[in-house]
Amino acid sequence: MQKDHTLKGVLLAFAAFAAYAWSDASVKMIEGHLSPYQSSFLGAVFCLAGLPFIMKKGDRWADILNTTNRPLWLLRFIAQAGGTIGSVTAFTHLSMAEAFALIFLLPSFVTIMSVVFLKEKVGVKRWAAVVIGFAGVLVVLRPGFRELSIGHLGAVFGGLSGAISIVVFRAMGPSEKNISLYGAGVLGTILVCGAISIPGFQIPSAIQWTYLAGYGLLAALAAILLMYAATHAPATLIGPTQYSQMLWAVLFGYLVFGDHIDLPMLIGIILIVGSGLLTLMREKARGTPLPPAVAPNAQAAAMIAPDGGEKKD
Repeated sequence: MQKDHTLKGVLLAFAAFAAYAWSDASVKMIEGHLSPYQSSFLGAVFCLAGLPFIMKKGDRWADILNTTNRPLWLLRFIAQAGGTIGSVTAFTHLSMAEAFALIFLLPSFVTIMSVVFLKEKVGVKRWAAVVIGFAGVLVVLRPGFRELSIGHLGAVFGGLSGAISIVVFRAMGPSEKNISLYGAGVLGTILVCGAISIPGFQIPSAIQWTYLAGYGLLAALAAILLMYAATHAPATLIGPTQYSQMLWAVLFGYLVFGDHIDLPMLIGIILIVGSGLLTLMREKARGTPLPPAVAPNAQAAAMIAPDGGEKKD
């Protein structure tokens, strides 16, 4: 029975990260005709549709704003807004595979921040994973040999902001409710991006509304699926499934966006993904407090974070 529940959890996690990939493909379809602030804002509005399904027995609507640590909640509030803008910018200007590759540097950022802010002890293998990850980034970017764009900056900033959120989760501990963590991210994106987008706000076309709905609703669906996955399987098994998004990125890039991956980029992607997997393996071995370094969407970590609920046997 335990194996059946675990398999169900892993399959739900694969479905969740597929939904995240389709969500990112939807916002890329807008092709930058709307500002990243406006796309982030409207996408987050659609994400509100997921709130009733993320609420657990005993949760109240007020719990969206309730928290055990207001300063950290507000940091999460701001970090998610910045990360969403960075991710939208990355997917707008880069191929999906390249954007994912750079955002997947998130586990390395988590390791560094955990040492600096949480005073975690990190061994040689986790530092080796960080070095491998940054080496992969250099191979992908090839500074001095190709032109870098705002998309590259957005991807790195997206990963960095996501890492901030995950370190916040670890600092808060398991007493924080999923609905509060999810709500902080959605509300932060709505309020911050909404305010920034006001001066240049454009009324989206019908097709743009469709893409924005896909962006927000699929992200909400992914969060719901991931929450249910976490009730059936441990985070140490769910974490590696995030890298299935790279397969979706390559598929979308080739079939929809006409992207191609050259050999250096392929090598860099392998190094970055390998770095992330090595980090997850070391976290499992050390029993690192949940949530793990989940990329590329910090909302994913919010759904894996335990909030007192019991896992099914």
